[in-house]
Amino acid sequence: MTQDFGMSAARNDVLSEVLTLIRLRGELVYTAFLGEPWGLQFQPGPAHFHFIEKGEAWVTPAGERPTRVIEGDLVLLPLGKGHVIADALGSPVENIGIVAASHFDREELVLRHGGDGPVTRLVGGFFSFEGSPLPAVMSALPPLIHIPRGDAGAPPWLAAISHFLVAEAQQPNPGSSLMISRLIDLLVIRTLRSWAASEANRMGWLGGLGEERIGRVLSAMHADPFRRWTVQSLAEVARMSRSIFAERFTSAVGEPPLRYLSRWRLTIAADLLRSGGLKVTEAAYRSGYASDAAFSRAFKAHFGYAPSEARAQQLP
Repeated sequence: MTQDFGMSAARNDVLSEVLTLIRLRGELVYTAFLGEPWGLQFQPGPAHFHFIEKGEAWVTPAGERPTRVIEGDLVLLPLGKGHVIADALGSPVENIGIVAASHFDREELVLRHGGDGPVTRLVGGFFSFEGSPLPAVMSALPPLIHIPRGDAGAPPWLAAISHFLVAEAQQPNPGSSLMISRLIDLLVIRTLRSWAASEANRMGWLGGLGEERIGRVLSAMHADPFRRWTVQSLAEVARMSRSIFAERFTSAVGEPPLRYLSRWRLTIAADLLRSGGLKVTEAAYRSGYASDAAFSRAFKAHFGYAPSEARAQQLP
């Protein structure tokens, strides 16, 4: 019992560290009334969520298997890949941009579309990850996360958040944009927490948390990321030999321990640069690089932009 509690606490600590770095920008929230038959195709772009308030649907990310969702279910598509949502797998599909041009009420933020059959009602929304931290810390995410309803319907937290999202979007007041972003932030983080707590197949650091010794090492890394860790010192935390630890960590997490640590340090450095908490020179030193130039090369290779650009973003 004590051991299980310890692993649960370690998992929550690491998950909290990762979720702390997620910064979201909500772009749009809407309600859709879709009469059978109907089908909508979303192009690659921002991340998306669909909460089924009534009826059912099939959601198919590009290149993936379809997932059936029913009343009270939530699907999160965090990677921004294209996807299709429809009442049935064989229903005709139309591009959401074309449909919205003639069927979306921008005043009410309501989409009405489809045939004369039974109506599915859903709450949908677009959002993006600011500063692009997602590839660095959330590489374990699948293209679709499904949070199914419970025996009593949608989880209370999900029903409450969706209710406030729709109310805020349809009756805007001063500060509504910020409120919507914060509510989407809460929705996404709560969804990720629920998904991470499940026993579904995990990869990356989430998979590592499922193994006691590797989870202990991940917890140590996240508790003291800028310590001068070596494979040997991490192996000692795991109480394993150096070679067996390196092999086990790579198998569980998907990459060698020091590469994972380097990516995590860069992610933290990027967040601190954007918040104004570090200068580039200090970020380079704390991340374990011998020079600003080496740090800048690694940073740009990882994020696609220079550390100075991250600092210039100054995200709130």
